[in-house]
Amino acid sequence: MKYLAQIDVMTRKEILDPQGKAVKLGLHNLQMDAIDNVRIGKHITLEVDAETEDQARQTVDSACRQLLANLIMEEYTFTLQPA
Repeated sequence: MKYLAQIDVMTRKEILDPQGKAVKLGLHNLQMDAIDNVRIGKHITLEVDAETEDQARQTVDSACRQLLANLIMEEYTFTLQPA
């Protein structure tokens, strides 16, 4: 069965996010002063062919840990649904 994974990878909160800071400053220059604490991350979608949802979860988790996220600086979350 195929599963669709939606993965969000974000810089850890204790790590400075220079891209988010630049976007925040740009928004403030556009008089959007109500916006604060901008963080920039990655959104990844992928399909997994697995026999069970648990097997698909393990595959996606392994992909995140080994390649998609730098666990020293980033954290990730994901959801699965049948494709």
